[in-house]
Amino acid sequence: MTDAGTTQRNRWWIVIAAGLAVFMAQLDVTVVHVALPTIEREFGISTALTQWVVLGYVLPMVALSLPAGRWLDQMGRREAFIGSLTGFALASVAAGLAPNIWSLIIARLLQGAFGAALFALLPVLATTAVRPAARGRAMSIVMTLGPLGAVSGPAVGGLLIDAMGWAWIFYLNVPVSLLVIAIAATQLPAGAAPRLPGREWLTEAAVLTGAAITLLLALSLTADHGPSWLVLAFGALPFLLVWRRLPSSAQVRQLIRAPGMLRPHLALLAEMAAVMAVQFLAPFYLHQVGDLSPTRIGLTVLAFPAGVMLFGILGGALADRWGARPVALAGTLGVTVGIVLLVPLGGNWGPMDLAWRLAVVGAGAGLFAGQNQNMAMSRAPGHLLATTGATTSLARQLGIALGPALTTVIWSIADDDTGGMRLALAMAVVLAALSVLTLVRRRTGLPPTTAPRPAGPAASRAPSLVGAGRRN
Repeated sequence: MTDAGTTQRNRWWIVIAAGLAVFMAQLDVTVVHVALPTIEREFGISTALTQWVVLGYVLPMVALSLPAGRWLDQMGRREAFIGSLTGFALASVAAGLAPNIWSLIIARLLQGAFGAALFALLPVLATTAVRPAARGRAMSIVMTLGPLGAVSGPAVGGLLIDAMGWAWIFYLNVPVSLLVIAIAATQLPAGAAPRLPGREWLTEAAVLTGAAITLLLALSLTADHGPSWLVLAFGALPFLLVWRRLPSSAQVRQLIRAPGMLRPHLALLAEMAAVMAVQFLAPFYLHQVGDLSPTRIGLTVLAFPAGVMLFGILGGALADRWGARPVALAGTLGVTVGIVLLVPLGGNWGPMDLAWRLAVVGAGAGLFAGQNQNMAMSRAPGHLLATTGATTSLARQLGIALGPALTTVIWSIADDDTGGMRLALAMAVVLAALSVLTLVRRRTGLPPTTAPRPAGPAASRAPSLVGAGRRN
C-alpha cells in the first residue's frame, strides 16, 4: 500500500478511528442475530432463507479478504479507508431500507465486501500511525475493540429493535462511519488514487467465492445434520488449486513464505476456533444446566469481554516494553489454562463459577489478539501490509466459522448434554495448545518481534513500515 511521507509522530486519532471502524464492522457480524426472528416474521420467509442475512455478510468477508488486501496494497491509505467506509455506510442504509429479503441479502453481501476491505486496512493503519515503540499499544486498542463489538452485538441489537425497529441496527453504522471518515480525511495524507480492479482481480474473487461458499455450506450442514457433511468441505479444494495457479496468488504465497509469517497465522486460526467454541457453549450450559434467564446469561458471559478489554490494553503496554511475541505467547497460555479450568463443567456450577473461568479465557485472548497481529504486521514486507491485514483477517474469520461448527459436531456425539460439552471443551483445549506450540517453536536466527526501542531521539527517528522491507 502506498502513502506519502513517513510516520514522524504518534497519530493516536488514526488509531482511534481504526478502533471504531473494527468495532462497527465486527458488531455487524453478531448484531443481526437477535433480529432474525423479527425479519423472518415481517417478510414471511423460512428460517433457512433468513440465515442468509448472516451468511450474506460472512461470505464476502471470507471470499474477498485476499483479493481486497492485494488491491488495497496498490493505493493510498486515505483513499482506501474513506472509500471502504463510504461503501459500508451506503450498504448499511440499503439494508435498513430493504423492502424484501432478497434486497436485504444483497445489501448484506455489499456490507461484507466493504467489511473485508476494512479488516484488511485496519491493522495497516494501526501499524503505521505510530512509532515502532508504541505499536503494541496501538494494535491492542484496535484488536481489543473487535471482540468487544462482536460480543456486544446481541445486547445492542436487542435494545435497538425494542426501541426503534430492526432497521436501526444497520442505520447505526452511518453516524459512526461519518465520524471515522472525518478523522481519516483530516489525519491521513493523500496517496495514490484508487484504481478499478481488473479482470484478473475479478477472476480471483470468483474462484475464492466458490471456495468460500463450499466451505461455509459444509460447516453449516455439518452443524445441522452431522459430521458426514464435512466431506463437502473437500469440494473447496478444486477452487483453491485453481487459485494457486493464478498469477494474483503470488503475493500471498510470497507473504506466507517470508520468515516468521506463517506461525502468527496458524496461531490465530487455532486460538480463534478455541475461543469461539467456548463462547458458543457457555450460553447453552447456563440455559440448560443453570436454567438462567437471558438477562443473567448475558451478564455472566460479559466476563469474557471484560477480560479481553482489561488485558488487551495491558498487553499493549507490556509488548512495547518486552516485545510482542512473549505477550502473545502468554495470551495463548492464558486461553489454554482458562479452557482447561472449564473442562470439568460441574453440574452444580453457578454463574460465578463459570464467569471467573471465562474471565481467564478472556484475559488470555486480550493479551494474544493485539500482539499476534503486531507480530504479523511487524514481520511483513513493507509492500504487502494490506495483504497481511487480509490474510490475518481470513484466518480470524475461518476460526470464527470453524469453532462453533466443530463444537456442534462433537457435542452431538455424546448422549449426555454436559458430557458432550466437556468433550467439545477438550477439543478446544487441543486447539488452544496448538496455538501455544505454534508460537513456542521458533526458527533459529529469526530476530525478535517489535523489540523495545530506546527512549529519546533514537526512538523518534524510528522508520515507518511504509515502503520498508521486512521488519523484525
